[in-house]
Amino acid sequence: MFISFEGIDGCGKSTQARMLAEALRAEGRQVVLTREPGGSPGAEEIRRLLVEGAGERWSAETECLLFTAARRDHLERTIRPALAAGQTVITDRFADSTRVYQGAARGDLRAFVNRLHDMAIGIEPDRTFVIDLDPETALGRGNARGGDEDRFESLGLGFQMRLAQGFRGLAEEFPARVRLIDGTGSLDQVAARVRAAL
Repeated sequence: MFISFEGIDGCGKSTQARMLAEALRAEGRQVVLTREPGGSPGAEEIRRLLVEGAGERWSAETECLLFTAARRDHLERTIRPALAAGQTVITDRFADSTRVYQGAARGDLRAFVNRLHDMAIGIEPDRTFVIDLDPETALGRGNARGGDEDRFESLGLGFQMRLAQGFRGLAEEFPARVRLIDGTGSLDQVAARVRAAL
């Protein structure tokens, strides 16, 4: 299977992706845990351009192009080879993040995002988990983490609220693939919701 985790910054998706990978490995499955932007050497180089620096460093259109370039390298070098080898791939973000961040929250670029995806990527995960958490809570977590990768958190609460709305909308738009997971409670409670939905 190809599984993605999505959600706003600080919602807990990275932790839940790791917990699911560990649980599946404990059952004897071969699992590749990866992330976007990144997941391959070339994509990791592009990641630094995207997640560091000033919030308005790039236009939404330029971000779309950079994210798609990173995703293509990730697909070629990590995702497709693992799936071809019969492994389960779990990624912390995939194309839905670009649909929401650049396609809705940073500008009305959804048609542009979809055309790029169709031309350069062309696949969707088998299952996508959107970890749904109150934007104010998530932003507090993200800011508490610190570090240099805070470009999107620096755009503020209003931006995070638009993102949350966009991610919730994915569950309505793609009901066969996307599952909305309540991100409140303990890590184990959220993980149990993910597993039930899987």
